[in-house]
Amino acid sequence: MPDPQSPAPRRTPLTSVHQSLGATLTDFAGWLMPLRYGSETAEHNAVRSAAGLFDLSHMGELMVTGQDAAAALDYALVGELSALRPGRARYTMICAADGGVIDDLIVYRLAEHEFLVVANASNAHAVATQLTDRAGGRDAVVTDRTDDYALIAIQGPRAAGILARLTDADLQQVRYYASYPAAVAGCQVLLARTGYTGEDGFEIFTEPQDADRVWQALTEAGAGDGLVPAGLAARDTLRLEAGMPLYGNELGPDVTPFDAGLGRVVKLDKPGDFVGRAALAERAQAPPTRVLAGLVGQSRRVPRHGYSVLRDGEPCGTVTSGAPSPTLGKPIAMAYLTAQAAEADSGEGLAVDIRGSAEPAILVQLPFYRRPS
Repeated sequence: MPDPQSPAPRRTPLTSVHQSLGATLTDFAGWLMPLRYGSETAEHNAVRSAAGLFDLSHMGELMVTGQDAAAALDYALVGELSALRPGRARYTMICAADGGVIDDLIVYRLAEHEFLVVANASNAHAVATQLTDRAGGRDAVVTDRTDDYALIAIQGPRAAGILARLTDADLQQVRYYASYPAAVAGCQVLLARTGYTGEDGFEIFTEPQDADRVWQALTEAGAGDGLVPAGLAARDTLRLEAGMPLYGNELGPDVTPFDAGLGRVVKLDKPGDFVGRAALAERAQAPPTRVLAGLVGQSRRVPRHGYSVLRDGEPCGTVTSGAPSPTLGKPIAMAYLTAQAAEADSGEGLAVDIRGSAEPAILVQLPFYRRPS
């Protein structure tokens, strides 16, 4: 039963729309979010073949402004945000002094001294606190702007064609990981070519009062193209197929970016110090003790988060994310394995302990899916 002492989950500007569509709603990171509208497999397949529409208004939006905003972010984050040009975005992380991941982020440079930091909903407060602390002594102000935005994503091979009917932006000029002020359905938005599905697509930052109008306009524009609303369940299987990490599964305070195979986001050669530099520099030189790997199950049983991975009957790792893959037609999982078990020629003898049964699995390179070029 729900804890009567717990606060009610926050509603997004689109909650009433989801209710009218018959969505199954769930409390996710303190927000009332659509889990699915009908069949999560059908929603997943629609994104792979046509387009899906997502409400991402639970994400945290933090604005960092001031003459020293770029320098503050260079110190606070593992990436070199001062090298980012206005209008571009970058995937990065905020780490603790020991190199553990506090959150993974997308940072948009909106202007010379203005950055938009998008954090995971469960971590937004912690990220805001850390950014504020790390900006101390600089001309940089961190402002939580989460309540000032609704965030809608349209993802899939037909996303650009659908969106083009509603915007004044030349979408052919909107590069991947770029953002532009634009009009969509007559509303002023920040339009970004980013996403979390492995497909082409866009994320649209709107004012809360415009969210319903933009959502309905996209729904109508995509009606003949197979566009469907999609919930958190489909978003999770899409990102898993695309090999994208999820905080709390593949990422966390006991994981460094190097453990997750994302050492490329750590800019050890950028000027000046940053939080976690020493620990991450040491980790970069050390041989890996665990490796994030992909597994494809060879039975119908599905590996799930926390299940043990076995090699010749002995534990060699732990599943971080697992689900049936609608695209592959088989169960898939990401797992942290010992370096020896993750070697390409050591895939023989791997299995996942699924409720006492050793279900065979094969080792594959991530991601499981790449969209056709």
